[in-house]
Amino acid sequence: MDDGSAIERLLERCRRGMQRVAPAELEGELAAGALVVDTRPVEQRQRDGELPGAVVIDRNVLEWRLDPTSPHRIPEARAGRKVVVVCNEGYSSSLAAHTLRQLGLVDATDLEGGFQAWAAHSLPSRS
Repeated sequence: MDDGSAIERLLERCRRGMQRVAPAELEGELAAGALVVDTRPVEQRQRDGELPGAVVIDRNVLEWRLDPTSPHRIPEARAGRKVVVVCNEGYSSSLAAHTLRQLGLVDATDLEGGFQAWAAHSLPSRS
């Protein structure tokens, strides 16, 4: 969707060079050791369900929790580990993955279409 807006141009720049994950590939990424991070607000997770295997991190603290050099990082955050960020529809996750890449997590990416695309592919979710 290119509506000519500044945010669309920013999304295009952030996604350039990023190997985004298709919904059908997410389970394989988890099995291969990727850290899947669900940044959806609690209200969306309660309404739509949880993402199996994902770590939940609020978007407003994501960089602090995943920066391997941060004293506030989670134990799962380490340099060299692939990170797949998931939001509701795949927009804010692209921006977040881009920021993580700037922090040195060069394999950070996001889920195309977010949780909604994953759910539309009739993949299991748990409530």
